[in-house]
Amino acid sequence: MSETKGTTMTRKITAHLFHSLDGVAESPDKWQFGAFGPEEGQMMGESIGSVTDAVIGRKLWQEWSEYWPDAEDPFAEWINPVRKHVVSTTLSGDLTWNSVVVDGDPIAYVRDLRERGAGDISVVGGVETVRSLFLAGLIDELTLTTHPVLAGEGRRLFDDTVPLTRLRLIRATQTSAGNAVLTYGLRGEQN
Repeated sequence: MSETKGTTMTRKITAHLFHSLDGVAESPDKWQFGAFGPEEGQMMGESIGSVTDAVIGRKLWQEWSEYWPDAEDPFAEWINPVRKHVVSTTLSGDLTWNSVVVDGDPIAYVRDLRERGAGDISVVGGVETVRSLFLAGLIDELTLTTHPVLAGEGRRLFDDTVPLTRLRLIRATQTSAGNAVLTYGLRGEQN
């Protein structure tokens, strides 16, 4: 969905999170169980195929930068070389793992990133980073793979702090593992 603006291409920005039925998006490894099958893997692969830059929150970056560089996994083959833009108010200076700290306001930074470079951008986490960029209208497609489980506790992607926000359903799929894969965009000003 890149569109031409004069001589500049606007890059598509997506996010894909695992989500429990009661809205928890934090630490899916604690409640996902065996509900990740080949269909989910194929969808993830398709969604990151054209991505050249990833936006990631500091906590998730710290966890992943310790695990993924030495992992042997198809996701590692993508996440290790991709350029990572780390949203943080505490990190500074040079980072490892092909990463840079987001300089200044994350919304302004991602808006600028969208207008330069090539390839698509994926916001891979954390919860607050995805929430703020989506509500700011910067994420074109937010995909939630909703697992048939009630997590009970954990951070929710959309909590009590989120104002009334209308969405539009872009795609809906059900997997053989029982997951609903729903892709949304902001609805905008229409009724």
